[in-house]
Amino acid sequence: MIKLGTYNRLTVERVVEIGLYLDGGERWGDILLPNASAAAGVKEHAQEGDELEVFIYFDSEDRIIATMERPVAVVGDFALMKVAGTSRVGAFLEWGLRKDLLVPFREQREPMVVGREYLVHVYVDETTDRIVASARWGRFLNRQPVTYAPGEEVELIVAEATDLGFRVIVNKAHEAMIYRDEVFRPLRVGDQVTGYIKRVREDGKIDCSLQRNDGAHEIERVAQRMLERLEERGGRLKVSDKSAPEEIHALFGCSKKNYKKAAGALFRRGVIYIADDEIKLV
Repeated sequence: MIKLGTYNRLTVERVVEIGLYLDGGERWGDILLPNASAAAGVKEHAQEGDELEVFIYFDSEDRIIATMERPVAVVGDFALMKVAGTSRVGAFLEWGLRKDLLVPFREQREPMVVGREYLVHVYVDETTDRIVASARWGRFLNRQPVTYAPGEEVELIVAEATDLGFRVIVNKAHEAMIYRDEVFRPLRVGDQVTGYIKRVREDGKIDCSLQRNDGAHEIERVAQRMLERLEERGGRLKVSDKSAPEEIHALFGCSKKNYKKAAGALFRRGVIYIADDEIKLV
């Protein structure tokens, strides 16, 4: 069965001058893969019965069409896209295909501005069968109770900056928060990063972190990184409890809290000496 707005493996029915006709099944019939949308060499070497992976969507004349070009996002994805233009029906986004992607007015959180980028969710409108996008991404998230475990690795999409930190989308399904004091590198809306579940609260809200924080293992990792940096810098580092969190993260890839724990552990082992403004190998 054909899935609109995503990739399908379809059989070549016949080769014609303008491209290839692919088998779209009983509902869609033959689907054209135009020469201009086929990968290099496909038209010359394709034969009837071959299978090709193609993206299926509607062209500017609302005809179902195949392409081997890769869009920015497929149905079900969240992605950052730039507004190419607006009209009386909504805004149109650049998504890597010949036809721009429509965001109807009802799916805009605010009037979209040409040239600006917005995080959107791509979906198929059940009424029209058209592939569209929505900036109201929150309504496409799963609101059922979650079963994430603390420390579990997840994929995050940065959705919105707030005074508290960043709202993120977890595994394309749930909303979570990364608090500002846990962020030690630049983040912008649309970034896709690996993160970790910090906690799931009693009310179901999720807190995430960009760092793995599983107790002793994490402290040992930071301690090892600290020793490596000390050896690289001749046994001394101008870093201390007074250093900025960003500086500590740049050096050791950890929070200030974990830096203190790791430095304390190495000090107790007699491996380093901690001064007011530096640490050094013993």
